[in-house]
Amino acid sequence: MNTHIPDITQPELARALQHTLDNKTKPRGSLGRIEALAQRIGLVLGTAEPVMLSPQMLVCAGDHGLAARGVSAYPSDVTWQMVENFLAGGAAVSVLARQHGIGLTVVDCGVKHDFAHREGLLIRKVAHGTADALEGPAMSAAQCAQAIANGREVLTGLPGNALLLGEMGIGNTSAASMLLARLAGLDVAEVTGAGTGLDADAVQRKIVILRAVLARHADAKAPLDALAAVGGFEIATLVGAVLQAALERRVIVVDGFIASSAVLVAAHLQPPVLQRCVFAHRSGERGHALMLAHLKAEPLLDLGLRLGEGSGAALAWPLLVSACALLREMASFEAAGVSRSEDTSVHPEPGTSVRPEPVEGPPTVLVKASTGSARTEG
Repeated sequence: MNTHIPDITQPELARALQHTLDNKTKPRGSLGRIEALAQRIGLVLGTAEPVMLSPQMLVCAGDHGLAARGVSAYPSDVTWQMVENFLAGGAAVSVLARQHGIGLTVVDCGVKHDFAHREGLLIRKVAHGTADALEGPAMSAAQCAQAIANGREVLTGLPGNALLLGEMGIGNTSAASMLLARLAGLDVAEVTGAGTGLDADAVQRKIVILRAVLARHADAKAPLDALAAVGGFEIATLVGAVLQAALERRVIVVDGFIASSAVLVAAHLQPPVLQRCVFAHRSGERGHALMLAHLKAEPLLDLGLRLGEGSGAALAWPLLVSACALLREMASFEAAGVSRSEDTSVHPEPGTSVRPEPVEGPPTVLVKASTGSARTEG
């Protein structure tokens, strides 16, 4: 946990990437934020000709003791049942990973079920679910540290230069809401939503419970203290994976609200983590927009998704592949024999940006839809 993650600001490489993008056969800035995405990937990987290799989707699963208090519309058994669905290839993330050639690894971080060992599943169970956070810490400090260490260890065993984050755990939107409220200093009512589909009255009851949990752990203000207090094992395991991926300079593709909460913790521990992150989408879960704002992050997509499990990260993945391909393969004016405009000044369309956003704020390509899916992040 004390391993320092270095800043990757590289002015010379940034200038080289920008020069390459500006000299492609197109008006400057005309590929919009895809250009910023290409530059970000190039900076993470340390090359002007980035190639995405062996992308890995890591879906971490765990149960939450707080779920027994009715903070989710679904019973805890859905956690292990969905793990089986992931492994059988029938979940949304399974379909998308298969479609895009993304390796899928599911990790049992603390599910209240004993799985048989088989391909695609790693057993890193810290316990059979976290404790009820209203009665005491969801995790002990030792359990939290073990889950983080597990995430680091799992990541080192995966190939490739890109990590996509996924999760599963009934009750984990509650943990994410509490982490955001505590670490960003927000009222928990502002950041608590319907989760798996609670009605308005149930959401209000959920807020009362979460407020009581935060009051119970009022002294848990440091990132790891807050994480241990509210859980869960799958979030802590993702924190470890994110820290290790950042150390190894992998591109980190962040899914929705719960996956972002793991990045939130990791970034509060080591801010350079955010330089390696591409935020896939803006979730329909209420707190996600506020979490993204706190992280100064902009998502690639805005489709009203609220499924979790890594589905949004998988949907955004082709944009990263395309950004790299354009950077490497699109011809320059000189190579293609195409004349430049005599006016070399830049005249962007209204509302567009010519230069990429700074490395602290990932680019966005907003693609909006008016409806969301039926099931939400746990």
